[in-house]
Amino acid sequence: MTKVLKIDPLNPDEESLKEAVKLLREGEVIVFPTETVYGIGADAYNEEACRKIFEIKGRPSDNPLIVHIGSLSQLKEIADNYEPYMDFLEKFWPGPLTVIFPKKSKKISPVVTAGLPTVAVRMPAHPVAQKLIEMFGHPIAAPSANLSGRPSATNAKHVVEDFMGRVKMILDAGNAPFGLESTIIDLSKDHPVLLRPGPVEVEKLKEIFPELVVPDFVRSGKFSGKPLAPGMKYRHYAPSKPLILVENLEKMEGILRKYPNHIVICVEERKDLYRKKIVVGSLKKPYSIAQNMFAALREAEKTEKEYIIVEGVEERGILFAVMNRLRKAASEIVR
Repeated sequence: MTKVLKIDPLNPDEESLKEAVKLLREGEVIVFPTETVYGIGADAYNEEACRKIFEIKGRPSDNPLIVHIGSLSQLKEIADNYEPYMDFLEKFWPGPLTVIFPKKSKKISPVVTAGLPTVAVRMPAHPVAQKLIEMFGHPIAAPSANLSGRPSATNAKHVVEDFMGRVKMILDAGNAPFGLESTIIDLSKDHPVLLRPGPVEVEKLKEIFPELVVPDFVRSGKFSGKPLAPGMKYRHYAPSKPLILVENLEKMEGILRKYPNHIVICVEERKDLYRKKIVVGSLKKPYSIAQNMFAALREAEKTEKEYIIVEGVEERGILFAVMNRLRKAASEIVR
């Protein structure tokens, strides 16, 4: 039985969170909101509890989890060699940024890190996540709260679709503000490497780290080998129907004819071009596109249409991250 508990996203009530904390201490798995997407979490120091996350999600064991912390003292417990980056961390934490450091503590099981010598760490900014970690007193290991390969959950309704009856509790705090998973940067190497684009834009990172490496797989969506961070190797974010991503919009007319039984996900500026469509946001407000994309994919798969056709967007700012997710989700890419 899953309990869905509504909670104020800005001023979470401690009494309401006590039951969630109790479940975490008992080694159970719960779902909670962050400012990026909802997370499915367990005690990061409890190996068996973390194994449950993989089982519940159907997540491959070589796909590491992100460890969510509430303070820099918790970072000190689990990571090494972070001291040179303190100014950077204080600039972006709390916030939608995950950083990979060498793992320090044996408290963090190889299950959490997928056997890697590194650990992915984030300090979330969402008041509910912050209060939950503070009251629990331990870091919480949590990937996105969706069945493996599915579009990420940006509200409790999505979580219920995937996990009702599978987890003990869902904390419902409404829509996730960003609607897109955190940026991941690897600071465990000789030079910084972007592993996943997200709300902390690559342009901002390059201002701080001019030497930042952006690997080809970040743009292409195709990665082979052992994943160094969540979301790298496997097909992710995919709806249950074929998704055709049209990056070259000059070819859109031909694609619409090729797949006549379709629904189009498009931006406000182009909505009049299509009959059956879902408008995901405006190019004038690119964060609206990021916030609504996963919800649009879930909405589109519920229609009677056989194919989901998505317009590509220019890879700038947050839209770079949107294109990363769409390429990972796509059955076909039209360039």
